[in-house]
Amino acid sequence: MSLNNLYTTILAPVISEKSNRVGELSNQYVFKVARSANKEQVKTAVEKLFKVNVENVSVLNVKGKTKSFRMKAGKRPDWKKAYVRIQADQMIDFNVKAE
Repeated sequence: MSLNNLYTTILAPVISEKSNRVGELSNQYVFKVARSANKEQVKTAVEKLFKVNVENVSVLNVKGKTKSFRMKAGKRPDWKKAYVRIQADQMIDFNVKAE
């Protein structure tokens, strides 16, 4: 898997209260991933990008909310989320600066 494919598979970390709680309790991290990505692709991308050993990956589709703006109905896009569990002695630091 090329470096470009790794960056198109993992789009962004999800930072929320729930993702922080899951991370503290069970050493899991939550990522927004490409809609076409499967568990194996997510596992490979996380292991190569962050240099950690992945134990388990759970993937789910998030339905976009229906919203209205100035009396016009609209819909936010659907997206895919991945819960990634890594080994207990490892961690991912998102505050690392690129060189």
